[in-house]
Amino acid sequence: MLQSLFMSKDTELGLFAIYDGHLGDSVPAYLQKNLFPNILKDEEFWTDPNRSISKAYERTDQAILSHSPDLGRGGSTAVTAILINGRKLWVANVGDSRAVLSRRGQAIQMSTDHEPNTERGSIENRGGFVSNMPGDVARVNGQLAVSRAFGDKNLKSHLRSDPDVQSADVDSDTDLLILASDGLWKVMSNQEAVDIARKTKDPVKSAKQLVAEALERDSKDDISCIVVRLKG
Repeated sequence: MLQSLFMSKDTELGLFAIYDGHLGDSVPAYLQKNLFPNILKDEEFWTDPNRSISKAYERTDQAILSHSPDLGRGGSTAVTAILINGRKLWVANVGDSRAVLSRRGQAIQMSTDHEPNTERGSIENRGGFVSNMPGDVARVNGQLAVSRAFGDKNLKSHLRSDPDVQSADVDSDTDLLILASDGLWKVMSNQEAVDIARKTKDPVKSAKQLVAEALERDSKDDISCIVVRLKG
């Protein structure tokens, strides 16, 4: 999980991300150090953010795979948000961590949940399969519960790492952004999360309240959450 601010003479960037790893934390740690730098060092980011973000995701995944002897065989989902001068928001994701924007109190999902059943065709075209065992979620090759991820070298030939990228203008009607891992979204709708987060202006307290509510609802998965207050 990362929350930071980059400032230059002409530009203020808010950088926010959730990295939800599986089979260890080495891949999330690598992402935290490298993904945003890979995005921002590309000069094309300032003219075509969508393309630049997509290229950086793919380039970072290739680097993770090339370092697999050190990083291990695990992987990670990711949802990232870049806020430019408090006015333009770019969100990208692979996997099932999610970004939800609040506009006039209405929840707007800014990411795409990459679930095996919804991308079955892509998985099967790559030679893989999707299992649907009773009492369990759908899994790629009976193992991974997402269809896109960083790393996961043993499954990579059947997975994708290209992100879905969305943008939004931030105005006076846009009050907050929630980034969270699937442990939150499995027990809470987008609108419920927005309603809880809007109850307090302190984003740290809002995030803690969301996590507490997910635990109260008996979430069985790990929960990471960031709430970003937007000035509009």
